[in-house]
Amino acid sequence: MQKTCLSLVCLLVLTYPLSACGFFDCIAAPVKTQVIAHRGFWKAEGAAQNSIKALQAAQAAGIYGAEFDIWITADGEAVINHDPHIGGKEIAKTNYEDIKDCTLSNGERLPLLREYLEAGKTHPDCKLILEIKPHPSEEMEERAVEIVANMVAELGLEAQAEYISFSLYLCKALRAKLPQAIITYLNGELSPAELKAVGLSGLDYNYTVFREHPHWVKEAQALGLSVNTWTVNTEALMREMLKLGVDFITTDEPLLLKGLLQK
Repeated sequence: MQKTCLSLVCLLVLTYPLSACGFFDCIAAPVKTQVIAHRGFWKAEGAAQNSIKALQAAQAAGIYGAEFDIWITADGEAVINHDPHIGGKEIAKTNYEDIKDCTLSNGERLPLLREYLEAGKTHPDCKLILEIKPHPSEEMEERAVEIVANMVAELGLEAQAEYISFSLYLCKALRAKLPQAIITYLNGELSPAELKAVGLSGLDYNYTVFREHPHWVKEAQALGLSVNTWTVNTEALMREMLKLGVDFITTDEPLLLKGLLQK
């Protein structure tokens, strides 16, 4: 059997000598790790975390995607902000009118999800990584899923949108609403097999989880799940995660990672 396989390889090399190196590259080449800008490329000039300017900077950087955080106000408006509070008010329990004039650190007004998605739509090659934050109740999380998913569909962004959350309940609600969507879990306690059983698309865990469970990377990929890790900001840590073979790295330093991958 081994002799037959070797003979086949030799035949291919002799038949296609100019492409022999390409043939072997196809056998061994790993999947290239993709870059995701954490809260957009917020370190770019004039940007701030979760700002539309940060999204535009990520688009200009030519990377895989930009991650951003979503909250739903008490009266059902979807806004972009990392922390649960802004202007001293809890977003999930406050009407939009009471926080609409709050600004980000770059002076940009608190972005609406619709505004962010419309800006994202201008660059379809840059994925939109929607992190829906855990809300105070399951009912509020179900409402968040409906509002966000319906807006994405209304704008025709289904193919460009991917979803992440720390809430397993919210991830399950997303899966029920969006059977074909890419949905990954952030919290870190579930094994690849457990996530596969839930029906999710992959695991998106802090790098410390993969240090503790390095075998989860290959286990997940063998199950057809994607593997992302965050927030990886130094070259040494990037190299460590790349050596594990992760599919995606979320970072506050997208240009550093992009340059490393191009070497």
